[in-house]
Amino acid sequence: MFLNLDQNITFLDGRYLERMRTNMILKRTHIAVVAIFIILLMTVSQSCSNSKSEEKWVCTWATAQQLDEVVFPNMKLPSNFKLPEQGPPPKPGELGNNPSIFFVPFDLKDRTVRMVIPSSIGGSKIRVNLSNSLGRPPVLIGSAHVAISKSDGAIVPGTDHEITFNGKPSCTLLPGVLLVSDPVDMEVPPFTDLAISLYFPDETGTPTEHRLGLHTTYISKGNSTGYEIMPDPETTFAYFWIAGVDVLAPKEAFAIVALGDSITDGFSTTLDANRAWPTLLAKRLSSNPGTRHISVVNRGISGNQVLRDGAGISALARFDRDVLSIAGVKWVILLEGINDINFRGWNDGPDGLTSDDLITGYKQIIERCHTHGIKVIGATLTPEEGVPTMSERGEKIRQTVNEWIRTSGCFDAVVDFDEVIRDPSRSIRMRPEFDPGDHIHPNDAGNQAMADGLDLKIFQN
Repeated sequence: MFLNLDQNITFLDGRYLERMRTNMILKRTHIAVVAIFIILLMTVSQSCSNSKSEEKWVCTWATAQQLDEVVFPNMKLPSNFKLPEQGPPPKPGELGNNPSIFFVPFDLKDRTVRMVIPSSIGGSKIRVNLSNSLGRPPVLIGSAHVAISKSDGAIVPGTDHEITFNGKPSCTLLPGVLLVSDPVDMEVPPFTDLAISLYFPDETGTPTEHRLGLHTTYISKGNSTGYEIMPDPETTFAYFWIAGVDVLAPKEAFAIVALGDSITDGFSTTLDANRAWPTLLAKRLSSNPGTRHISVVNRGISGNQVLRDGAGISALARFDRDVLSIAGVKWVILLEGINDINFRGWNDGPDGLTSDDLITGYKQIIERCHTHGIKVIGATLTPEEGVPTMSERGEKIRQTVNEWIRTSGCFDAVVDFDEVIRDPSRSIRMRPEFDPGDHIHPNDAGNQAMADGLDLKIFQN
């Protein structure tokens, strides 16, 4: 039986078309599968990207490194300068005039130093910033550990972690260098005292330090970085070679830098109590749901000036190191200038200070902050009647500068610490309840009033 030609062509066309349909279906299926696979890969990739973008490094604590000794070049005291009368001895936990508070060893060879660091915001990881920023000789750190601090130099069992640098347990701090550690997988709750322990196997020379740490530092012979209890420690209140601690925090988190002098440093606050106003401000921020993602880091140096070196290099000279190096910085609170006034404000000669000099320094800091997208809060200078270096000319400078801070519009916001601290019955002196006796450094209550004086809505805009 034979098909005619037309039937045969029809039969062949049918089989051909069927095969074509099948191939097209297979190709479409293949394309669909590939497309779904690509979409899945993109989704996973996007998920990983989103996960990474949901956290960032933010500084939770920092301190400002300073010069070994206080140097006030060309400083001449007024002819009527008198030392204040010796007041009553300090109460337990108070700074007073105890010289051991400022003890800094000449060398830390074969010593472990354990320093207590109070965090502000928490995070899922931690990294430590070490610095030899003042150009000391190279320093070998043989071992470094971080843990939750317990008390009296001890750490909470089970919380100790080794700190590494490029995967290695030791590192060398070269002159002038800031060194950031590898991330440490360690959950850090807000307002947790951390213990950071550094071991120095070789000679170190005089440390790069922050002398007024306000927290007890423990020094033991040998390598005890991982020990739960420090063996037979000596104590001081200085920080050595440590510049800051960062945490991996939510993406909305950011840092406020308190840039200032001894009033910001917390000079007359109770030791080991976290009572300096920047720390108290951080606690206020943490208790408010709209600001609990904000850290406050203290870059105060006792005796520091805006314009000239002395106790630490000037605020202008240390700006890049102490502000721009802070991870996640978004705001600066500037409270500094009273030392410029006390050291040179009484002098109307060629080396004397004018209000315009100080205002020019402020403008420089504001401009440099704004260049980097950082906002600045101007804080008025607090009263100081009774301080030996106070003068009538210097007080006029303070009043002029404060009026400029309040009214110039150069700052992004203003906090009137002068109004908070001054005695309503005599505006050039501190409230008696805030005066620890030196007439310039607010006590714990005064620091609390300063922290309470900031409008938290500033940081929610």
